[in-house]
Amino acid sequence: MTNRKFYKRTITIEVLSEEPIPSGMDIANIICEAQDGDYSMRELNEKETVLNGKQAARALKRQGSDPEFFLLTDKGEDIP
Repeated sequence: MTNRKFYKRTITIEVLSEEPIPSGMDIANIICEAQDGDYSMRELNEKETVLNGKQAARALKRQGSDPEFFLLTDKGEDIP
């Protein structure tokens, strides 16, 4: 496994609106609506976690990405 460290930041937000927020609306559009539109938003929690290579590879796969994004194998080893 690689000796590199990776970082995961989890941010929890609360959004208030007068109408339901459309299902599947991406976070960038929600933030734009909170800054310039009809939503009210606040951050509730923020947490940073240090990941090793294996954990980073798994987290990338959960996001629908590929471990190669960080030049890792599926096992968290460096790609030469």
